[in-house]
Amino acid sequence: MLMVPKLRLVEPSNIYRKVPTRRPNAEMRTREYLTPNEVEKLIAAAKLARHGQRDATLILVALRHGLRAVEIADLEWSQVEWGRNPALHVRRAKSGKPAVHPIRGDELRMLRELQRNTTGAFVFETERGGPFTADAVNRLVKTIGARAKLPFRVHAHMLRHACGYALANAGHDTRLIQDWLGHRAIQHTARYTELSPTRFKEVWR
Repeated sequence: MLMVPKLRLVEPSNIYRKVPTRRPNAEMRTREYLTPNEVEKLIAAAKLARHGQRDATLILVALRHGLRAVEIADLEWSQVEWGRNPALHVRRAKSGKPAVHPIRGDELRMLRELQRNTTGAFVFETERGGPFTADAVNRLVKTIGARAKLPFRVHAHMLRHACGYALANAGHDTRLIQDWLGHRAIQHTARYTELSPTRFKEVWR
């Protein structure tokens, strides 16, 4: 008959360690958007890099059209309309509403120059000629932010927020900003008009 050894209870030796968590954004920076002056510094710093023309164009296009990192990465030349009225056919992530945005002259010139230096279907190519990933776009913007010596860490989504605040500061109504950014729900857009200094321009007059 096979003898089964007696089992005894032992104290568990597991050491429970606290999993490190990401610091809240408010601890790393005082706001989640960039001012026009900070965007200018970003573009100037981007131009100094090896792929300066591509990087500066990426920042400008992301700002003007309020693009998310994934929307920047997925942007294709087929979305650019070069005709008499240049336009960008914006495809939104997160079930956002698509739209057709006009392209201003300075942006159009930068895109034309960039197209002469790319070979594939995507507007923004890596050194290997392939498309960016959303993570790669974020790393690129962070690197440019550090080079621009901004006093906080920068990420790509701050350009989308900068677009919203710039439109609000220019006096555009909430519905227009909602449609420009592709928000399905207007409460996501209200943050921009709530913090716009133009709301209080008549105060103390």
